[in-house]
Amino acid sequence: MSKMEICYSLRRSTCLPLVLSSNTLALQAYSRSSLPPTHHDKLNKLKSPHPLKHPGSFDPHPGFKKQRDDAKLCCCTVPGSSRAKVGTTGISSLNRSSCRRTACSPIRAPELPAFGFKVARGQSIPEKGPQPFIPDLEGDILFLLDSSGSVSYYEFSKVKEFIRDLLRPFTFGPHDVQTSIIHISTVPTIEFPFDRYLSSEAVQQAIRGTQQLMGDTNTGKALSFAKEKFFTDEAGSRPDVPKVLVWVTDGFSTDDISPPMQLLKDMGVTVFIVSTGRGNFLELSAAASQPPEKHLHFVDVDDLPIITKELRDAITEVIRATRLRAVDITSSSFRLMWPKLLSSSTGYYVLEYTPTDEPRRKLMQQVSGDRTSLLLSDLAPETTYEVVLIPESNTHYIPPQTTRVTTLQEEISPTRIVISESMPHSIRVSWSPTPDSVVSYQVLYGPLPGNSAKLLEVDGKHNSTVLENLTPNTTYLVTVAAIYKSGKERALSAKACTQEEGFKVKHLRFEDMGPNTLKASWDSADGKVLGYRVRCRRQTGPSSLISVSPQVHSVLLTDLAAGTTNKVCVKPVYKDQAGKGLCRMVHMQPATEAQGYTRRQRA
Repeated sequence: MSKMEICYSLRRSTCLPLVLSSNTLALQAYSRSSLPPTHHDKLNKLKSPHPLKHPGSFDPHPGFKKQRDDAKLCCCTVPGSSRAKVGTTGISSLNRSSCRRTACSPIRAPELPAFGFKVARGQSIPEKGPQPFIPDLEGDILFLLDSSGSVSYYEFSKVKEFIRDLLRPFTFGPHDVQTSIIHISTVPTIEFPFDRYLSSEAVQQAIRGTQQLMGDTNTGKALSFAKEKFFTDEAGSRPDVPKVLVWVTDGFSTDDISPPMQLLKDMGVTVFIVSTGRGNFLELSAAASQPPEKHLHFVDVDDLPIITKELRDAITEVIRATRLRAVDITSSSFRLMWPKLLSSSTGYYVLEYTPTDEPRRKLMQQVSGDRTSLLLSDLAPETTYEVVLIPESNTHYIPPQTTRVTTLQEEISPTRIVISESMPHSIRVSWSPTPDSVVSYQVLYGPLPGNSAKLLEVDGKHNSTVLENLTPNTTYLVTVAAIYKSGKERALSAKACTQEEGFKVKHLRFEDMGPNTLKASWDSADGKVLGYRVRCRRQTGPSSLISVSPQVHSVLLTDLAAGTTNKVCVKPVYKDQAGKGLCRMVHMQPATEAQGYTRRQRA
């Protein structure tokens, strides 16, 4: 025995049933059988478009006769709203003004048989909060959103909030869940296609910004549009994933929905319907996927959160990845993923994968029962593999899962060579890309002109090497050859030049250190430098020569007269010869008297 609350709308001072179906009739039959005869006339004030012609012949459950005879029917209005709740109370009259919400308790009734739909049951609405993400989901979810003028702005905003809450735990992406919205209006309008928003944050923001279009409620046109244009590659829909349609409606349509809805279901689309108004029960139950008790919901717009989890669980059941699939596909590998079918204690998997053009080359692996993914590598490029996953369960039979995967075209390497760190006796050679299908690289290099060449072997995972023991100031031809697992080779060549030995220093610069004094600094020269010589030729006064160790890269130059131009040269020193000097002219600005200081002295 459970509690059941049924929501009504208060119109024309009459408490009219919002849900017009066999459960409403059951409520009337229950009320007539359990209330004293003197109260039957008062009960008749609750008009229904579908009254019971023979109330006495309908006995929904023997338990109804056990209800208290002094129960009274009460229509309790919700403050600030036109909606009402129906329940029982002990008051003696049906005076609405004396019927307070706090005095109205839900009708206690036995659980009724399934009548092909869901009614929002009296229960507390769950508090909003962060929802845990649901793994292993893959599907396209299309929302058919009633954006017509028959829906109030308040109802439209509540439906948007409901959709956002419904989608919050889903992971979005090209290999996960994708979603889209079509507006029901005079002309069907796309809010966004399936592949536009591929993160939860982006989806939430897009739904929040959705605006109502108004217009007519042409649901049939929207369904035809979805069938012909939307579940296609152009709209971002994927051909091999489950497809779900969620139609949120106030219950009315100005055109026929039956033919296009049936065509969608024939395509394999699972249809869920949420009615927030007085929709035709027979029409909606026929439009929803079967059985309707799992796919059709009647609920007041304020009580949408009550059905959020139930609807989400039903959608999850449809789009949960129950098949074997491949991701991260390259020219030589791909990752297999599958739903959790076993555990380490209930069995194991046997994985078979075979090139379709060589069926005798079947490969097999045994995989632990607690695994749900496996990386297959060392595969041939541009090859289609037939993959079979066989669950070996020790509790019950689980059918095998199969898929076909085609590896990508072999990536070409190298396509680019870079020469860097050129020194008199060495250079660095780098190349890209470095695909997994390459076993090793061979670097051949020799001086130009000439016929001699040296060979250097490099592991296939590396993308650079240093060529040493080279001749200074020489041009080399460098060739990088990739050796593939398939036995193929590809080579690319470039020219490289070593630096002249004893090259000059770099970036000579000066810094004012006070009257008649400069600091000269430079960057180190290439090669094995023994030291540096700094010569200063003054415009007035004697020249000077300073020698410093190779670790020193700056000196102080003094006795530089104001207003003179002086020449400073820095030359590296090597074992067998002196390098080239780097020289710069530096002008010493003449001293000027500060005017403000002079005026103060005169005062």
